[in-house]
Amino acid sequence: MIITVGVIAYNEKNSLGSLLKDICAQTYDHKKIEVLLVDSNSTDNTKVIMETFRKNNKADFYDIKVLSNPKRTQPCGWNVVLNNYSGDAVVRIDAHASIPSDFIEKNVTTLKDEYICGGFRPNIIDEKTPWKETLLLVETSMFGSSIAPYRRQQGKTYVNSLFHGAYKREVFDKVGFFNECLTRTEDNEMHYRIHKAGFKLCFNPEIISYQHTRNNLKSMIKQKFGNGKWIGLTLSVSPKCLSYYHFVPFLFVGGLLFTSLIALLGYPLLLEILLLLYSMFDFVNTVSCFTMRDIHPQFFLLPILFPMMHIAYGVGTIVGILEIPFWKRKLKKQRELEENNSKEEK
Repeated sequence: MIITVGVIAYNEKNSLGSLLKDICAQTYDHKKIEVLLVDSNSTDNTKVIMETFRKNNKADFYDIKVLSNPKRTQPCGWNVVLNNYSGDAVVRIDAHASIPSDFIEKNVTTLKDEYICGGFRPNIIDEKTPWKETLLLVETSMFGSSIAPYRRQQGKTYVNSLFHGAYKREVFDKVGFFNECLTRTEDNEMHYRIHKAGFKLCFNPEIISYQHTRNNLKSMIKQKFGNGKWIGLTLSVSPKCLSYYHFVPFLFVGGLLFTSLIALLGYPLLLEILLLLYSMFDFVNTVSCFTMRDIHPQFFLLPILFPMMHIAYGVGTIVGILEIPFWKRKLKKQRELEENNSKEEK
């Protein structure tokens, strides 16, 4: 089986080199691996790293291509891959990720009996400092992240969504390409369409890949806010592709706002109950985190960090919902502009 590895990158000079080394270390026959590297108009030397890799390693692989993604977003980048890959299957790998040497081999083995597969995606840090280990705990704990199967599932099963998934060509031939309107939830929407088309997503715990956690609090908060915002915007496009756990932070923030308003009117009981319940979950999960690793003084910030992430995500969802009408108008103008440009080219 010829398998295509697709990597989309924007300003990933600090992490891309490590991932490319991981690709070179794969145990699967390199003559059956096609590598498509897509640069999303990076302003650093990401594309130079890609071109250097292609020049130095092209003879070792089935093929290596460096492509451009002028629209810059993830779904547009993956559509560039889907328009150019020649493998029997394609696997998505995040540029800010790391893969063990048997990653492709185990995907290929699973794809012999499945159309789509994926596995565990633990979070890791680039260096073990007390602060980065604290942020890693926030990201990896169930209270801080989610109950998504690729984080916690223990056995081989079928799931609703995958991370770093591998897909046979027949899948995209049937369901089409990614929705380019969705910047961060494109995989949720695609997996929803895949399910509707009758395919199953196989989770195999033997397949493992790693995602690097954000290195600082500002980046992590920005990420959570952005994720929440796109959950809100996606409601206007494909609400059925979202799960209930995507809206837990939104309900928490909404509950805080509602009960705070009631408290200002002289009825603080509901707010007190909400804060008490949240504090209980916050405390229990903080204690649980203390048992996972060697304790650092920074761990005592966890009871503050957890609500910061939840509030950032929940506020993001509210902002996304409020921005829906403006976003729709923006998309309409973009489509009209693209249609006019297409007519002019003809």
